[in-house]
Amino acid sequence: MNTQDIIALDKKYYMNTFGDRMQVVFEYGSNSTLYDKEGKAYTDFLGGIAVNVLGYGHPALVEAVSAQLKKLIHCSNLFYIEAQAKLAQLLVQNSFGDRVFFANSGAEANEGAIKLARKYYWNMGMNKYEIITTDNSFHGRTLATLAATGQEKYQKPFQPMPEGFKTVPYNDLEALEKAIDDKTSAVMIELIQGEGGIIEAEYEYVKGLERLCREKGILLIIDEVQTGMGRTGRLFAYQHYGIQPDIITLAKGLGGGIPIGAIIAREPVASAFDPGSHGSTFGGNPLACSAGIAILSTILQEDLIDRCAKLGDYFKGKLNDLKDKYKFIKDVRGKGLMLGMELDPSVSGKDIVNLAFERGFIINCTGYNTLRFVPPLIITEKEINGLVCQLDSIFNDISEV
Repeated sequence: MNTQDIIALDKKYYMNTFGDRMQVVFEYGSNSTLYDKEGKAYTDFLGGIAVNVLGYGHPALVEAVSAQLKKLIHCSNLFYIEAQAKLAQLLVQNSFGDRVFFANSGAEANEGAIKLARKYYWNMGMNKYEIITTDNSFHGRTLATLAATGQEKYQKPFQPMPEGFKTVPYNDLEALEKAIDDKTSAVMIELIQGEGGIIEAEYEYVKGLERLCREKGILLIIDEVQTGMGRTGRLFAYQHYGIQPDIITLAKGLGGGIPIGAIIAREPVASAFDPGSHGSTFGGNPLACSAGIAILSTILQEDLIDRCAKLGDYFKGKLNDLKDKYKFIKDVRGKGLMLGMELDPSVSGKDIVNLAFERGFIINCTGYNTLRFVPPLIITEKEINGLVCQLDSIFNDISEV
């Protein structure tokens, strides 16, 4: 089928939750490049929205998934699964945690973390069920994770929201402390708000948040769905702050495109999930966990975390050079290869995305009119230079209008 036939078929049969998508159908990918049905190449600085950490066609991932496909795709969590046990071990050995539960997505991981926090206090006979989150956050699209999300635009059509959630301003420790009461079970926070516009948590705020959680006897949940798996120049974003959370959630980059989510928790919190209290049909199946093992092992063995940190500094420097040149660039933010460039509202971020796409570069625009860059961790300096050059040309054209 050609591109237009596929688009017509989609418009007729698929529920339109994504609006008018880019007029393209990708045929295959290689390294950090996607190729459409007509053979045009696009350098991908979106990475499937921070998913394809090893890019496209990486031999470690392809070989692991191919080998597992030939053996066993799925059985059931009624049985022990070798890849599940091995991936859980890898995650625990490289994090603060003691135990892992596998889901299928970031929303499921966050939903599970919410349940785990409530169950932990329920086991102790305490009526602590409220979760405090922050304005501008994004935690998923299930009803509970929408209620946790601090953006009314996502919640409005689905009122009433489930009870048990409070939102407070981001980077405001005083507001957070005032929101804590005897029903508070946990604080759930992103250390860099991805969908919110690449907004970073301040160092002293995060240290104060950890201290407050310990003083008040509540749990600290870090949503690492977008920041995890080396994205920020550390394996997990919490490591930048020298803190020890009680629970973190993962997805996106963990499977490199194969759907998988995870909850990592320390004891005794993890033990609150006992037989029958939580579960999943597909979560942690042999295929998904084989992908996760390949991803995490490759990140660690090929030193992609350090590479991400260095390339991120280089990339951020180049974006700041553009900021110095063009007055309509308000800010450049982020860590590692999770970067954002906020534009003045007078400049359409969506238009910039479309113009970059026409020139063979994939980016997107998120909160506060912010261009978001979350490329594969294998992106090269040459490819970064190519994007920056095109952005410079686009911005120059705009400034002359």
